[in-house]
Formats: sequence, C-alpha cells, structure tokens
Amino acid sequence: QVQLVESGGGLVQAGGSLRLSCAASGRTFSSYAMGWFRQAPGKEREFVAAISWSGGSTYYADSVKGRFTISRDNAKNTVYLQMNSLKPEDTAVYYCAASPGEKSYDYWGQGTQVTVSS
Repeated sequence: QVQLVESGGGLVQAGGSLRLSCAASGRTFSSYAMGWFRQAPGKEREFVAAISWSGGSTYYADSVKGRFTISRDNAKNTVYLQMNSLKPEDTAVYYCAASPGEKSYDYWGQGTQVTVSS
C-alpha cells in the first residue's frame, strides 16, 4: 500500500509559478512510476505529467510541455511538479498517482487545488 499526500496548491496570478509536492509513504516508492493528473470543474480528469521510477524518463501533456517540469527525489519519497507561466486554464484540482507496474495508476492522493487568476 502507498499513501500519497499532495501539497503546494494555492491561488496565483496568470504568469506566476507554483511547485506541487507529493509525499509518499512506503518503502517501495522508488520502484514506482509517478504521475500528475488534474481535474477542472465540469471536466474529466486528465493526464499532466509522468516520471519513471528512476527519473530518467518524463512525459508531458502537450498543454503543459515547456511550462511544467516533473521531478522526483527517491531519498525523500517525494515527487514534484514545477509549474511556470501558469494560465487560467491550468485551474484545477491536481492529483498525484503511483503506478507500481507502469501500466496503471493504482494509488491516488486526495488532490490539491490550483487556481490561476487572469
């Protein structure tokens, strides 16, 4: 079992930056691929970014490529999402998720709200 707790959300003006953190419990964190997803009001949850267990591979949705950076610190059991040049359309609840076998995301955090004002 893995428990995930996100933090770092908040209210920011367009063009600003935020860094989200996701702290994981459990000794197997370093073997899991991790991802960030988001869900805006009235919309389905969508993929934002993912990172392999080693951190050697990263993947991004086209909508955030070049603005967001995913990273991880396995010594701290934490994955990060650095968000720059934020836009109002980035407003959503952001979730981190863990993928034990890099096939499906089996564990999810409770989410953290990000609101970008214009």
